[in-house]
Amino acid sequence: METESEPYIRLSTLRRLHQVVADLNTARSLADTLQAVADGVISGLGFELSAVNLVRPDGDLVVAAVGGSAGAEALMAGRVGSRCSWERRLSMGERWGDLRFIPYSEGWVLDDDDVPQWHTTGPAPRFPDEWHPMDRLFAPLHAAGASGGELIGVLSVDKPRNGRHPGAWGREALQMYAFHAAVAIGNARLRGNMQRALLRLEREQQALRASEESFRQAFEYAPSGMAIAEMGGDQHGRLLRTNDALCRLLGRPASAMRRFSFSDLVHPEDIGTLLRTSAEGGRAELRLARRDGSYVWVSLRNSVVADAADGPRFLLTHVEDIEERKRHELQLAHRASHDSLTGLPNSAELRARLAARLCATPPRPGGGYEGGGAPDGGVAGAGGVYVDAAGHLHGFDEFEFFGTPPPVETAPFDGHVHTVPPNEDSDVDDGHKGLAVLFCDLDGFKSINDRFGHHAGDAVLIEVARRLTNGVREGDTVARLGGDEFVVLADGLGRADAADLAVRLRNAIIPPIRVDGRAVRVGASFGIGWAGCGMSAEEVLHSADQRMYIEKRSRSKERRRAG
Repeated sequence: METESEPYIRLSTLRRLHQVVADLNTARSLADTLQAVADGVISGLGFELSAVNLVRPDGDLVVAAVGGSAGAEALMAGRVGSRCSWERRLSMGERWGDLRFIPYSEGWVLDDDDVPQWHTTGPAPRFPDEWHPMDRLFAPLHAAGASGGELIGVLSVDKPRNGRHPGAWGREALQMYAFHAAVAIGNARLRGNMQRALLRLEREQQALRASEESFRQAFEYAPSGMAIAEMGGDQHGRLLRTNDALCRLLGRPASAMRRFSFSDLVHPEDIGTLLRTSAEGGRAELRLARRDGSYVWVSLRNSVVADAADGPRFLLTHVEDIEERKRHELQLAHRASHDSLTGLPNSAELRARLAARLCATPPRPGGGYEGGGAPDGGVAGAGGVYVDAAGHLHGFDEFEFFGTPPPVETAPFDGHVHTVPPNEDSDVDDGHKGLAVLFCDLDGFKSINDRFGHHAGDAVLIEVARRLTNGVREGDTVARLGGDEFVVLADGLGRADAADLAVRLRNAIIPPIRVDGRAVRVGASFGIGWAGCGMSAEEVLHSADQRMYIEKRSRSKERRRAG
């Protein structure tokens, strides 16, 4: 099972990976892009050395960029390795998906070939996954990012900072980065060709026809979408010309595309992003409508093509399909915030959702705060609002201040509605509704693990998660805290409502669960806590946990066990 820290580590890795991939698309030239690829391995993937080996027109590979070590750069930059030596390396060792790993025990045969390298000898590894100085790890770079495409280079990495072989997560991150690096190198080459073609159009009037043909070839046969749009006049923004790649991406013929502008095709939520990009030039990520009504994520890069005499003439737009990257980002974010076994929100996500409902100021039911009046030196008003000392307007849940409301028309409302727990000191339910936190611990689960194995235990946890999810309302949260502990967040419940919900969920868990042809049963103990502003998420969970143990001890072992 995952440790509690792994979601944070994965989310941090995802953020760094997202940043370095974004940096690849900001480089202005092919050389800058190659150096950004090498530096991104160092800053985003946890290695201390990297090199980009680029395929030359004659087929051999030249070291085009080195990251992480000035000494390695001086030793290797500009040196060439033959194609046959590289093909030998990529056919050896272990296949980690698209990656190639050659352990030191096999790589000694490569010491004398002509491929530039910085490896040094060292002692044998002390444990199985320790990185050895002679270990080699390569990520092939293929045209358009596809593993079956033409080889355009090889990314070499060395010296992981943790001193270990990359795990499944690190390998997946390196493969994803190599995919985007190959696309970025291809796009840099394409942009270089386009810029040279446009420069020739301005400087070589006598070669205008040849330059226009070069531009047409680059435009029409670009692997990613390209468009030319009008600037200024009554037809501002109208698409004048689109290439086959863009037409295929949006499922529309070129004749139909000429009736639209990008503002007609963009998702309503992205129109502001499009207008800023169209006015200023630059790059944006947004969604465009396909012919079937669905939307596709694209990266738009606008270049304003100007005439020296008349000013801006038209927009040249490069449209790259990033749907797959966005899908991977969402998957990685989901895996970082959800339990891999049950699919429920994990401990980190639970605490984040709970913390979002809380603030540091504890309200007092019935009209005010401890010490009287409004919190933090603020001014109390009517209608469930107050103005704090900084002049911000707040709201209250289920109580209000009394008195003459001050003039608060100019105070900004920060959107936070205070969470107030019910009064548990009274035996009478006053009908107050709050945010209930139900802490659930399974009874008899350990014996199932011991008797039938962890496979049976996992099946029980998955089924319990399903039953809990089916037993709550839409909008409530069911999370797995870890082991056999679950937590339910249910807003808008009174004390009696929360008790009834705990009974219903316990009764939903008790029926037998079929695992590998046998019926097993577990029970459940519930503790009901209440979230309130002034408490931290840890305090709320600790309170519910303690009440669960009180409830568990109040019943005999025979009554707790359900099977």
